[in-house]
Formats: sequence, structure tokens, C-alpha cells
Amino acid sequence: MKQLLITAAIFALFILLFTSCAGIPKGATAVKPFAQEKYLGTWYEIARLDYSWERNLDNVTATYSLKENGDIKVDNKGYNYKKKKQERSIGKAKPAGDLNEGRLKVSFFGPFYSGYNVIALDNEYQYALVAGRNTKYLWILSRTKTLPESVKKDYLKKAEALGYNTEELVWVKHD
Repeated sequence: MKQLLITAAIFALFILLFTSCAGIPKGATAVKPFAQEKYLGTWYEIARLDYSWERNLDNVTATYSLKENGDIKVDNKGYNYKKKKQERSIGKAKPAGDLNEGRLKVSFFGPFYSGYNVIALDNEYQYALVAGRNTKYLWILSRTKTLPESVKKDYLKKAEALGYNTEELVWVKHD
């Protein structure tokens, strides 16, 4: 009986771990309605809060395409200007709930998922503000290598209101 309880507790811990990683920052809400098919395609990373997987990368793009099983293939590319080489990371994404909401969970490492929350998006799906599972992760994306100043100001204001330190954003260079 004791072994069964320990096994159940470990299983519950793993379930909690795997589902909680796909969270959304306090106070943030994902875009709704959200049309996944319109979001697919290539996005240029305009700015990000830096973290180890993207450190020293410029010319960063993310391309999203629909896989046969309904998941989304995530193809991230960037040029590491310190190592002087192209880097690439392939992952997968799935809806993190309501299909009509801009909440996804993304994985680059097997069963481990993290939150990917589209919290601002223009009507033409040209510019996006994406929050991770907490205020350590933030991206500003565009379908082109530039972003209108009005969109930039709006997205920065929204991010700051949610507790993001926008002074720490890395503004990505594109050739």
C-alpha cells in the first residue's frame, strides 16, 4: 500500500510539472479569437528577453507549419555572431486549451512543454507579442524585419503593465 501511495504521489508530481509549465503570466490573457492557420508561416524575432538557448543570436526567425497529426512544427533559426555559425532548433507546439485562444504549449525536449501565449496580435496577423509561462520570457515578432514604432510602443506598454522589465529586451539585428 505504501509503495502504491508513493507511486501515485510521484505520478501526480509529474502531471503537475508537465501541465504547469504551459502557464501564462499573472494578469495576461491570450488573444481570442485566434486563428491558428493564419498564425502559421515565418515570423522575424524583433526583440526578446534573452535566455541561454537564444543568447548571441541575430537574424532570428521562427517558422510554424502544420504537421499531419495536427501538431505544429516549430523551426527556429538564428545566426550566432560569437560562434560565427547558423543555429537551428526544431520543436513542436500544441494548443494549451481552447483552439480559439492564442495559448500554445511548445516543446523542444520530448515530453517537456512550456507556455507560448500570444497576448497581442494585429487583425492581419503581421505583429505579435508573445509571453512565455512567466515574466522571464517575452518575444516581439513581425512578419517583416521591422516593426512600426506605434506597434512597438503599444507592445512595450502592454508588457510593462504585466510586470515585464522591457529595459532588458534584446533588439535583434536582421541583415
